[in-house]
Amino acid sequence: MKQSMVLLHGLFGGLSNWRGVIAHFQEDYELHIPELPIFDRHNNDPLSYLTDYLEFYIDKNSLTNVVLVGNSLGGHVAILYTHRHPANVSRLILTGSSGLYENTSMGGYPRRSSYEYISERVAYTFYDPAVATKALVDEVFGITTDARKCMSIVRTAKSAQRHYVADLLPAIQVPTLLIWGDNDRITPPHVAREFEHYLPNATLVMLAQCGHAPMMERPVEFNGVLEGWLGE
Repeated sequence: MKQSMVLLHGLFGGLSNWRGVIAHFQEDYELHIPELPIFDRHNNDPLSYLTDYLEFYIDKNSLTNVVLVGNSLGGHVAILYTHRHPANVSRLILTGSSGLYENTSMGGYPRRSSYEYISERVAYTFYDPAVATKALVDEVFGITTDARKCMSIVRTAKSAQRHYVADLLPAIQVPTLLIWGDNDRITPPHVAREFEHYLPNATLVMLAQCGHAPMMERPVEFNGVLEGWLGE
């Protein structure tokens, strides 16, 4: 039986963000890419709701000893799940994770109806603005022009700010890999070093000329680092 690898996207991310990881690891791992229910209607704290959902998903699919990979908000959810269920996570991989500090310059979308503005903000996520394809910008623009989805994004971002995880990290003994973009402007490199400081069993790898989503911008390097570390 293949070991299960669970991939968790960020606040504006989607399943397509993991295309390169899927292609590289699908033969050796049973891959799960759940769509986090960010836009569900509920009255709970958003981050707690997402962590409960991940718990439900893993239980429903009878996944054990999982490799848990999270980008940005997905990393934050992965941390909270791992803190709850350390025995069920064999390896934890965080890339551009929130939980300590995140630049929320997109804030409340003061010009959310402006396609040009959203295009600029999406490009800001990457070192190379060309990674912000029209399809990616269209996807984010569609979210920000939907009032209900936009409010869900704002609520979730505020929840992530409240869920400061520094006090939880020392208790996470699970081997953890931090893959970070050296040019990440959302969760800058000092955030990666803070994670490395607080996590007792962490390995930090910085990728040059790379922004907030290394698995998208530097897929070959990202997959190579991850594969080598998992093989140790």
